[in-house]
Amino acid sequence: QVQLVESGGGLVQAGGSLRLSCAASGITRSINFMGWYRQAPGKQRELVAGITSSGTTNYVDSVKGRFTISRDNTKSTVYLQMNSLNAEDTAVYYCNVRSGFWTYWGQGTQVTVSS
Repeated sequence: QVQLVESGGGLVQAGGSLRLSCAASGITRSINFMGWYRQAPGKQRELVAGITSSGTTNYVDSVKGRFTISRDNTKSTVYLQMNSLNAEDTAVYYCNVRSGFWTYWGQGTQVTVSS
């Protein structure tokens, strides 16, 4: 049974930092892609950052220079270091893992930035 366990969300003041973690278990095939999406109220879910198995990263323009994604392949874990947070970063953040033809989602973790 595949599980994605997220942690690290919470309430932070503008300018602060948070680190999200997502540990995947039960995936027997190679993990091609790990990433973080977010969805704010009334908005579509968007890809915030992603990292491939070779370490190639991509970011949405609004977080470039502030967020850093990384992964530990030995632990099947992906991290999102979020710095200089602002109110526009408030959303539910979802871990996303792709392995072959399968896509898995975490349950979501709330990030709230107070101004």
